[in-house]
Amino acid sequence: MSISCALEWAQSKLLATQTLSNFEAKFEAEFLLTELLNVNRAHLIAWPESILSAENKAAYINAVNGRVSGQPIAYILGYREFWGLKLKTTPNTLIPRPDTEILVNETLKKITSETQRIIDLGTGTGAIAIALAKETQGNQNLEIIATDLDSATLATAQHNALEHQASISLIQSDWLKPFSYSSQFDIVVSNPPYIEEDDQHLYKGDLRFEPIRALTSGHDGLTAITTIIKECQDRLKKDGWLLLEHGYAQGENIRSLLNSHGYKSIETIKDYANLDRVTIAQR
Repeated sequence: MSISCALEWAQSKLLATQTLSNFEAKFEAEFLLTELLNVNRAHLIAWPESILSAENKAAYINAVNGRVSGQPIAYILGYREFWGLKLKTTPNTLIPRPDTEILVNETLKKITSETQRIIDLGTGTGAIAIALAKETQGNQNLEIIATDLDSATLATAQHNALEHQASISLIQSDWLKPFSYSSQFDIVVSNPPYIEEDDQHLYKGDLRFEPIRALTSGHDGLTAITTIIKECQDRLKKDGWLLLEHGYAQGENIRSLLNSHGYKSIETIKDYANLDRVTIAQR
């Protein structure tokens, strides 16, 4: 099978799902092949008659069929780019999303020469903690801790940390429960589960394949966030910062929760679609 024939076949298969436009089907067909062959798009254009090896042909067919069945590209390829870093991504982990880079950026703004301890709760692939570690790697006084309840997820985060030589400590933990009240943090950051457990979006797109424990949190989507807000009361240093990613319709409720638990300097930041996405507050 030549490159041109492979692309034509893949685009036809993807279009048949009736979920992609012509442009999207063409883009995904080309993207999957460039990633599998480790070449750029220009190579596909320059060498359309180049014959795929039997191994590459089989891998491409499997990848396209996986995509036709709805599997996320991140799981098919086994990685997702985040903050310019290629992160191993498995069905045990939430797929890192561009909007979470806003959470990283806001956290970086809160780091000062006095910052000593940062903890990332529910780290998943390690995306947030690793990005922070790479941006602050010259700071020898800063400790970055990343936690997750799931051991397989932590193993993926460990792989990514080693791959990118990121100095972070990984701990299996149910939010902040293992940390005593004297374990004081300067910054707590988290992209916790925040989708309502009966949300119909859970049965559409990539969400169908992602771990449900990393997506949903009670009937209103606020169970995990409420727990974190409460646990941070005694574990954040005075004037320490809590930064939370959340759903676009949850900003007002989260600001109210933070206010009722005595936080100050409460602010919600918009995402790239100009929707509420990150709320920050000071202890």
